Amino acid sequence: MKKTLKRKGINMGKKVLVVSASPRKQGNSDMLCDSFIKGAVEAGHEVEKIFLSDKNIGYCVACGTCMTESKSQCSQDDDMADIINKLLYCDVYVLATPVYFYCMNAQIKTLIDRAVPIYRELKNKEIYFILTAADSEKRAMDGTLVSLRGFTSILPGSKEKGIIYGLGMWSKGDAENSPAMNDAYEMGKAMP
Repeated sequence: MKKTLKRKGINMGKKVLVVSASPRKQGNSDMLCDSFIKGAVEAGHEVEKIFLSDKNIGYCVACGTCMTESKSQCSQDDDMADIINKLLYCDVYVLATPVYFYCMNAQIKTLIDRAVPIYRELKNKEIYFILTAADSEKRAMDGTLVSLRGFTSILPGSKEKGIIYGLGMWSKGDAENSPAMNDAYEMGKAMP
């Protein structure tokens, strides 16, 4: 089944899920999410953003329930069940995280760990990353990308489509006048 439907030359758009792992609303990675969203909406896509800090998501406790009893359900009763549904039924997802000590933050790592019950079902997704760091060099984000790709590389048929690097962003609001804001907007708008 095609991801983008065309009827009489009109792009019907894709379902896009943006996962903002910023611990603060309108933090730098969250601002870049909003810029990506603006471009994607203008391009005709249906977009939803999840702000992880507003969600109650427990850490994986390695109980094994998802691997033995139900095969696709976690034993924890929290907000992750709703997020799993959204991950399953979107065409595209964007994972956005600030970089802490050269790695993703705890919010996005918790979401990834809790995706164990459904990772084999996350098929044929288009994936974008948004990363922000105080460091001004891309190589400072290499460890974060390796970790994120450790998750996304095992998703059947999924393809990494782009990365936004928010460099030199130490203080809240540093993203506002950065080149990364336009990069995020343009990447969202150029999404086929």
